[in-house]
Amino acid sequence: MADLFSVDEPEKAPPGRPLADRLRPKNLGEVVGQEHLTGPDGALTRLIGSGSLGSMIFWGPPGTGKTTVARLLAGETSLAFEQISAVFSGVADLKKVFEAAKLRRSNGRQTLLFVDEIHRFNRAQQDSFLPVMEDGTVVLVGATTENPSFELNAALLSRARVLVFHSLGEDSIAKLLARAEETEGRALPLDDDARAMLIRMSDGDGRASLTLAEEVWRAAKSGEVFGAEGLQRIVQRRAPIYDKGQDGHYNLISALHKSVRGSDPDAALYYLARMFDAGEDPLYLGRRLVRMAMEDIGLADPQALVIANAAKDAYDYLGSPEGELAFAEATVYLATAPKSNAVYTAFKAATGAAKEFGSLLPPKHILNAPTKLMKEEDYGAGYRYDHDEPEAFSGQDYFPEKMGRRTFYDPPERGFERDIRKRLDYWAKLRSEREK
Repeated sequence: MADLFSVDEPEKAPPGRPLADRLRPKNLGEVVGQEHLTGPDGALTRLIGSGSLGSMIFWGPPGTGKTTVARLLAGETSLAFEQISAVFSGVADLKKVFEAAKLRRSNGRQTLLFVDEIHRFNRAQQDSFLPVMEDGTVVLVGATTENPSFELNAALLSRARVLVFHSLGEDSIAKLLARAEETEGRALPLDDDARAMLIRMSDGDGRASLTLAEEVWRAAKSGEVFGAEGLQRIVQRRAPIYDKGQDGHYNLISALHKSVRGSDPDAALYYLARMFDAGEDPLYLGRRLVRMAMEDIGLADPQALVIANAAKDAYDYLGSPEGELAFAEATVYLATAPKSNAVYTAFKAATGAAKEFGSLLPPKHILNAPTKLMKEEDYGAGYRYDHDEPEAFSGQDYFPEKMGRRTFYDPPERGFERDIRKRLDYWAKLRSEREK
């Protein structure tokens, strides 16, 4: 059954409500950390002032106020509020919500339909929102922690404005904790270091910060004040916001890869540690390091690929946590190695040429002639054995005749490729002299 709540009927406050629920803002001005949306010149403030909301997608991490802001929008605009969760709702639930919204509309009141985790609906379910959005039956406000560009239908996105919610900064979390202390009528039993640690543990999640605060109050004895070690013992640290199949995973691996490419070993180590801390599959990290060695370093330092593969073997041999040091060593090596994508771009260019020119026959002088017929057809005729040539270089053309000679690999003057560049230039000079 859908998880529904309507402001048409007053909400009954259950006993023992969590602190995060009791501290829900009463108006948009009380929302912290989203001033670009709810501030005096914020996007939502301007929409409310215009008298026309339109459908929206709220995109942001957990605990940043998406649900709260949707409720407040309904109150600010006098729209009926309906809430469903894509986790618990199906087609039948959607039909009931739409029918109720149509009935309200016939009585002159529009409905703001808030859909939590909207990205969990499949394509057909997402498409079912289109008619009621287009005829004005509902103003859809969908909330998602995943990138809407990847998770939502283009048709739905074209009818809704995407508003981005940011992780709460330390100042915003501090404001929430101060508001909690005011509501509770008591200070958090934490020293300055522990308080700063709790803010960091919140990971930009306002709801999480208040949950952690509740744990601290429950654990404290009369007059007791916790330091950093005491806080860690109480809350047993909060798991990082990370889903190995979703945005958090891809954001961190992107940051790791670009830090290596940008020759910043400190940032690269930080993101590697973040991923290990979040429980990333070591084999995945090993594969990515190998890819970096090939894609971003290449022949500027041929040893990079050897190091990356050795790190994977060392981890297989040692396991965790000792084996993690092998990945750290490889990460630093890759980040500090000279960079070149010359082979990467050369292979892409060669692949494009292979597709463009089709199945051209190589020149006959480099083809073997194991049969009499092939010899009669001049297979292998004129081939010059390079080891018997001056400088061990014949300078013959090995490209198909209809294609002509091409240049794909252009090594830069960096690292080991400086030497390769010199050899290629020398061979080009010899080839030019021998073609005369």
